[in-house]
Amino acid sequence: MNAAVITEQQTLVIRGRKVVGGVAEGEALVTRDRISGWGGIDPRTGTVIETRHELRGQSFAGKVLVFPGAKGSSGWSAMFHMTRLMNSAPAAFLFNEMTTKMALGAVVTHAPAMTDFERDPLECIETGDWVRVDADSGVVEITKKKQEGAA
Repeated sequence: MNAAVITEQQTLVIRGRKVVGGVAEGEALVTRDRISGWGGIDPRTGTVIETRHELRGQSFAGKVLVFPGAKGSSGWSAMFHMTRLMNSAPAAFLFNEMTTKMALGAVVTHAPAMTDFERDPLECIETGDWVRVDADSGVVEITKKKQEGAA
């Protein structure tokens, strides 16, 4: 007899450095691919449109975007600024590599943003986890998604 088994929710905490202050929470959208702003996203919907990107066709609107960092031209920040104006921006950014385009993009998006983590967020956060980002205190709380399995 097969039955779905849901495990207890597990919460992890990691600390990092504030780039843009604020508090936000939402479902995580995780990628190991860098994201290109100019030509890589549709700012009207927050959808990744880059041809070979693992998130192609998925929207980051209202989600906590967990990724290595920005790639491409200085148009990156302009595209993410447009997502803010069109209400399709991520709720927060968690990223590993600080660059000037990443910093500017985070600032113009007005979303809480963090980097320089004690643990790599790409190793401990999965798409679908619930993430609370308190950039002001440098704390990220991750509630792991419930796992279903056969009993």
